This record gives sequence, structure tokens and C-alpha cells, in this order.
Amino acid sequence: MIRPKHLKKGDKIGLIGSSSPTPQDRIEPSIRAMEALGLEVILGESCLKNHGYLSGTDEIRANDINKMFEDKSIKGIFAIRGGYGAPRILDKLDYDMIKKNPKVFAGYSDITALHNVFNQKCELITFHTPMPSTEIYKGIDEYTLDYFKKNIFSDIPLGVIKNPDGQDLKTLVTGEAEGILVGGNLSLVASSLGTPYEIDTRGKILFLEEIEEYPYKIDRMLVQLKLAGKFKEAAGIILGAWTNCEAKEGDNSLTLMEVFEEIIIPENKTTIYNLACGHCMPTISLPLGTKIKINGYKSEIIM
Repeated sequence: MIRPKHLKKGDKIGLIGSSSPTPQDRIEPSIRAMEALGLEVILGESCLKNHGYLSGTDEIRANDINKMFEDKSIKGIFAIRGGYGAPRILDKLDYDMIKKNPKVFAGYSDITALHNVFNQKCELITFHTPMPSTEIYKGIDEYTLDYFKKNIFSDIPLGVIKNPDGQDLKTLVTGEAEGILVGGNLSLVASSLGTPYEIDTRGKILFLEEIEEYPYKIDRMLVQLKLAGKFKEAAGIILGAWTNCEAKEGDNSLTLMEVFEEIIIPENKTTIYNLACGHCMPTISLPLGTKIKINGYKSEIIM
């Protein structure tokens, strides 16, 4: 795997809108927030466009990504927000060119679709991080900022991962495993199945998180991964934040933990859960494509 050169103050970065439109009143604060980190911002055309529920047409969004990877003066590319739309541009990206121009690429949620293909097709390590117009523009806590900086401004291994105070990492299935870290948002991982961009979990550590899905929908997507052999092929599993993924009050439902116990435990893969990563604050940033170890006996993640 190729780890891109880390950023330094003064570097030029691009902001791209790969998914849903960015509220116009968040664009300037997003630029200022990235500049406050010492970075020079180039705003992609896609950040200013609105095509229904998309941040510009597929061509505009794909061209922004291709142009910014090709531009030697740009050292990093950040998705300004998530939402929906990244899978629509996967067949419009120049993967050969992207592989020849490795650089920091960051975002999360819908950006999972791009992380997955850049990890697999370009052998590029990418970064699962908060995004400028979603979290960073309004200020982020010290824990979140610290892990964000450790990922994009350094290439030193993170070591033993620490959750925020009061949020313990926990074990669902004991054991030990190591492998390359892959995954992200469950909906995007599940929707990749059966496509040329299907996630490859063979010998890897699969990370999953989600937001605002009922337990039965989480169940359905996990079963889809299970029936596709994605858990069986994986070396281990990490479960992150499951934000607002509860049933409505009064509904007849399994709890989320019951879903995990019934679907994931029988796979007998070392599984760590409760990692503060995903649609949550504070949140950790993760280098996808990096080799990591998980220890279910100690409820420990080492990168």
C-alpha cells in the first residue's frame, strides 16, 4: 500500500463536493477552518454546484477529483461533506492517474465508496476523517483535532488507539487478528456488493459504522455481507459508532446489540466494538489501507 506524503503547513489542498450539495453559508467557514490549520485552500467547482440532491452533475464531481489528483501543486484532497452521490462517479475516475499521484485523501460517510476504490484499485492509503462543512467549520474538540492532525500531518504510526475518556473499547468476540484496515459506512459497503467496486475483505480488518438506520435495516445489511462471505473472509472486525440506530419507541424490535450477537458472533472473528469513529463527536480519524492489529483479550487496537 502507498502511504501519501503527509501534509505540512503552507501546503495547497483541494476541497471537493463528491456527494450532496454544501449549504452555501458553510463554504466560507469551511475554507477558513482549513486555513486555520495552515493550509492553502483551492475550492473545487463541485462545492458551489447544486444538481438536485447532488453537488453538481456526475461529470463535474468526477472531473474535480481527477483534476485535483493530477495537479502536482495540490498535496491533499478533502471531501467537503458527505450525503449521497459518490458511487455515481466511480466509473468516471482515472484510477491509473490517481495511483501515479498519491496524495492525502480524506472524508467519511458517503466517501466510503471512494476510500474503497482508492484502497483497492490505486493501493492508496486514505483517511477516514471529519469533514470541513460537517464538523470542522464549527470547531472540533481536542480529541478529534488531535487524531485528525496525527493522520494528515504525520506518517508516524498511531500506536495503541485510545477512545475518548469514559468510552471504553469492548470485545464482542475474543481472539487476535491483524490485517489491512478497510470499510467505513455500512450502507456504502453493502451497496458495493455485486459491482466492479465490491469491497475485498480477504485477510483484512473490516471497520463498520452507521447513522439513522433502524435495527432491522442494520440486520439486513449485515446479513447481506454475511451471505456474501465478507465476514468469513475477514481477519477481524471493528464496530464503530451507530448513531441514532434505535427502533422507534414502542416498536417490536431487536436491540442493536442483539443484532450483532446473532449475526456477527457466529462468524467467530475477533471483533472489537464501541470505537468512537463515525457519525459521532468526539471521533477518531483512521488511516484506511494501513495494517493494524486487534486484540480481543485486551479490547485493544494497535496501528
